Amino acid sequence: MMSSLAATQLVPLAEELDKNKVTPGVLGFIVFAVIGVAVWFLMKSMNRHMKRVDFDEEPAAEAAPASSAQAPKTS
Repeated sequence: MMSSLAATQLVPLAEELDKNKVTPGVLGFIVFAVIGVAVWFLMKSMNRHMKRVDFDEEPAAEAAPASSAQAPKTS
């Protein structure tokens, strides 16, 4: 019931708008499509680059003694 009331109140507002100023037209669609295609190519390129990454983390056991051996003794 509330949504139908809101829709009936918005109909007069939509009729007052100038349709020539509201629609983006063909140029807006072309710009939007170009941006979409560019994002698609960027994502494809990023996926290719991320597949090439080879990251091997060193074990934490080797790093702990080295850092504790260099720490000064406070006692």
